[in-house]
Amino acid sequence: MTTPTASSRGTTPKTPGPSSSGGSPWATGGTVFAGVLMLVYGVLAVLQGVAGIAHDDVYARQGDYVYKFDLTTWGWIHLILGVVVALAGLGILRGTEWARLLGVGLAALAVIANFAWLPYQPVWAIVNIAIGVFVIWSLCTDRSRSLI
Repeated sequence: MTTPTASSRGTTPKTPGPSSSGGSPWATGGTVFAGVLMLVYGVLAVLQGVAGIAHDDVYARQGDYVYKFDLTTWGWIHLILGVVVALAGLGILRGTEWARLLGVGLAALAVIANFAWLPYQPVWAIVNIAIGVFVIWSLCTDRSRSLI
């Protein structure tokens, strides 16, 4: 007696990959990378915030800019945003759905905050804006796990 195979039962075996998960491997790998980036960005933003809070003379203004804020205020913004982004990054690495949704919103806030941070650290702010755009893209295009 022979045992029935998957094809003789009328079903086809599922193969792992983008066709069964609904997402591209680039987006899935990008989500993991986005979680790591958010974790690292959060830690660096905390350190950046502490430097802004501790000493107003750590960062030099690079000319006149439309958005003028006190550096201590920016320090607190970066500190709080950094802690929340790092926690969301940990959640993304653990695969939680709420962290992916929160990650998109936090990455958007980080892009806006870094745009306003341009006069103090222009190169670092541009790098962070690019990282934020990548994080938004990867979290929005990965369909390996449903968002709802």
